[in-house]
Amino acid sequence: MAQKAKAYFKLLKFRLSFTVAFSSAIGYILGFPGASYISIAMVMLGGLLVTGAANIINQIIERDLDKLMKRTAKRPLPTGEVSVTEAIAFTVVLGVSGLALLGFYFNWLTAALSLLSLVLYGFVYTPLKRISPICVFIGAIPGGMPPLIGWVAATGILGAEAWILFGIQFIWQFPHFWAIAWVLDDDYKKAGFRMLPMEGGKNLKTAIQIMIYTLVLIPLSLLPLQFGMTGSTSALIAVVCGVLFLAQTFYLMRTCSKKAAMSIMFGSFLYLPIVQIAFVLDKI
Repeated sequence: MAQKAKAYFKLLKFRLSFTVAFSSAIGYILGFPGASYISIAMVMLGGLLVTGAANIINQIIERDLDKLMKRTAKRPLPTGEVSVTEAIAFTVVLGVSGLALLGFYFNWLTAALSLLSLVLYGFVYTPLKRISPICVFIGAIPGGMPPLIGWVAATGILGAEAWILFGIQFIWQFPHFWAIAWVLDDDYKKAGFRMLPMEGGKNLKTAIQIMIYTLVLIPLSLLPLQFGMTGSTSALIAVVCGVLFLAQTFYLMRTCSKKAAMSIMFGSFLYLPIVQIAFVLDKI
């Protein structure tokens, strides 16, 4: 019983799901600085459930491909710890529960946007990974939606502020995912995944694209200040983080090495939460 419960928990990809839920909470707090801890917990729980459902859909579709890659071969579906039928039932329960929570507790626009995010990730991005590098663009849409969804949960309005939060996280996806794809390229090729933007993949052209998207993050991160969403302190922190993040891309352009890509990958994991937390601390 405990082994089965552990397998179900692994299906959730909890760390990834929690990161998404955290981003939705950031958007919620920025939209409603006086929010109660209960409401913040509820928006995170709703995001966690829906994201978990999307992650399981991804694993159901890719279960045979996951067997081919070292980093995914021990997931519950490839190993048989959880059957496809059990995984489908689990994702339905999670998805319906999460959408109902977001709809009833907050508003139905929040639930609708969350459903759109789930569909794009599970049923569009996932199969596209073997067809075209455009999958990263498609995947960046649901990847950028959590703070937008959080803002809509707080305000009920899909305004400019929501799109600014979306834009920052949307653009961040590109250096983040391309760095991961660079590091894991050999493993991805075993499953036929086409994640890197340029033919040949790990080359200067890809490194330049990573640099350009990272550069765009700097002016984008100033928009919350311009729209009165945050203050000047967080804007300064965002610019400093953006410049440090950008500096890592020059190392990749110079060396086109796995080490440089790993540096960008870990830098991207630090950049987003630091900037988002700065936004919140500057607002409350």
